[in-house]
Amino acid sequence: MFKRKSTLALAALALISAAAGVSVYAAGDAGNDARTIPNARFSLAQAVTAAEQHVGGTASKAEVEPHGGKLVYDVEVVKGPQVFDVKVSPDQGTVIAATADKADRDDHEQQD
Repeated sequence: MFKRKSTLALAALALISAAAGVSVYAAGDAGNDARTIPNARFSLAQAVTAAEQHVGGTASKAEVEPHGGKLVYDVEVVKGPQVFDVKVSPDQGTVIAATADKADRDDHEQQD
């Protein structure tokens, strides 16, 4: 039941983000800001799907982050006890990188 609610919430978030021109929430050192990926060929919702299929799990968080000098979609995907940090190209819709996620400051803040 939790998985279904999470999936529905994530789908709603993705639709809202897509409707707002792919604006998503991204945390930065200077605070929080909303970023867009200009001329992205693939939506955040499509990036979430690509990340879930690549790992074989369920997305729990999606945002825009800089990677290699470009903005990319960063999707956290849960598979069993592991969490993967998956980077997806907004131009190609393909997975750029997928690594086991390490706990960071954002993870601890969300547990409160």
